[in-house]
Amino acid sequence: MLSRTADHLYWMARYTERAENTVRMLDVSYRMSLLPRNNGNGDDGWGAILAISELTEAFARSGRPLSARDVIDFVVLDRGNPSSVWNCLRAARENAHAVRGTLTAEMWETTNATWLEIRDMTPEKLQATDLGEFFEWVKFRSHLLRGVTFGTMLHDDAFQFVRLGTFLERADNTARLLDVKYHSLLPQHESPTGTTDYYQWGALLRSVSAFETYRHVYRDVITPYKVAELLILNDAMPRSLHACVDEVNDILGQIANLHSAEAARQAGELHAALHYGRMDDIFETGLHPWLERFLERINRLGDRIGDNFLVPVAA
Repeated sequence: MLSRTADHLYWMARYTERAENTVRMLDVSYRMSLLPRNNGNGDDGWGAILAISELTEAFARSGRPLSARDVIDFVVLDRGNPSSVWNCLRAARENAHAVRGTLTAEMWETTNATWLEIRDMTPEKLQATDLGEFFEWVKFRSHLLRGVTFGTMLHDDAFQFVRLGTFLERADNTARLLDVKYHSLLPQHESPTGTTDYYQWGALLRSVSAFETYRHVYRDVITPYKVAELLILNDAMPRSLHACVDEVNDILGQIANLHSAEAARQAGELHAALHYGRMDDIFETGLHPWLERFLERINRLGDRIGDNFLVPVAA
């Protein structure tokens, strides 16, 4: 298929997934801000949100105070923030419009309707809206697009590029969320295998729709070690790093071309590291260094996929 078409489909999916993951991160910080904290500093969680998305410097340049309302406005609606939910959904719609003939009617209508609903959202309107309901609305619209894509689109190469964008973005965001939240929630001097505040870790699991899954898999109290294990190595958990890389590796095998051997090699190497990895070895290395290395590798893989399949980025 044409690289330009593949590019638009890939980025439509990535931007939609990014918007969903952004509100998932906001949702967990919002839930945690409503709970009592031992250190009494409620701003730490909002600073972590900016760190996850690499927006700390951009937010500082905006001159806003580090408060819940200002961080939420900046991350959700700021037109000057390329990664805001507003800009992600706008970009998803623009990419969908560029390949409207490749999409089914349901896919286009879902993407366009989502943009039309958020287009005129203002900080005042957002403040008057129940934040929990708004976060659920963004997640629902993303779920809806994935559902109509799977249920109505021909499962050809175009479909595979939609899936590829989804799982690459999800792997990146899950790693960022786990890295920042794990260390902000783990009390100083506490072992990763020890118990911590149930509600804080419960909120983190809910942010990736994994609370019930954790109970089903472990049938035990929530511990940091097992949370990390679930979100990194459990290939049956849809948002785990292992599950996402499994999908990426499989898709690259299906869309392989004469130039994609290096992308396939990188994906296979990353897949093997997760498939045969052990949490004890990851913690011995250090979770933060391990996740930083994973992010470097998944982003390098994304760059290679861009070089092999998509429209070249102008220098």
